[in-house]
Amino acid sequence: MNKNIKNIVITAILIFACISMFIIETYIKPAYILKSVYKILLFAGLPMFYCAIDKNFKFKEYFIVRDKKQIFISVALGLGVYFFILIVYFIIKEFIDLDNITMQLDNNLNVNKDNFIVVAFYISFINSMLEELFFRGFGFLTLSKSTSIVYSFFLSALAFSVYHVSILANWFNVIIYIIFIIGLFVTGLFFNWLNLKYKNIYNSWIVHMCANLSINTIGFIMFGII
Repeated sequence: MNKNIKNIVITAILIFACISMFIIETYIKPAYILKSVYKILLFAGLPMFYCAIDKNFKFKEYFIVRDKKQIFISVALGLGVYFFILIVYFIIKEFIDLDNITMQLDNNLNVNKDNFIVVAFYISFINSMLEELFFRGFGFLTLSKSTSIVYSFFLSALAFSVYHVSILANWFNVIIYIIFIIGLFVTGLFFNWLNLKYKNIYNSWIVHMCANLSINTIGFIMFGII
């Protein structure tokens, strides 16, 4: 398979996954556990499908640690992100309707106070890995081998932000919503940059995991768990 075909196939898979998740989030609206199963099939299954048609593609490349100090740096950065998100939340919380978010989560995904601890664990550790595997591993590291670094940087970050469009819909007012989507695009670019040197997904996964832990801490506050 030549580079042009690889580029087209990977780009098509990224677009297909984002459209599929948009349809699931917007129209099918399954319970959270079913949505998670769909996501696993898409974000892990599609790269596995690509692996079957491109014998040079190896999953293990995403998990090779070439320098152990990257882990310590990522943990330190992740802790910084954790506290940064909490600080921003306490600054802008007056502009966020937490009651509306809890209602959206309960009505659309059956996520509530009773099951939020399990959901938070999944989001922090498993969901973050899935997204990093798909958007940064497959969508950036693998794509960058068959096209320009600029294209792979942009497309993977764009797909990451577009994927969240329907997830965050109706959670915030329009201005906060737009800021979040733009912020996710910038976050996607930043995560790609983190993985550029070491060619694995540990850097972005650790930071992503810490970001999700921070957001879930806010969720615990929102549901009155802490």
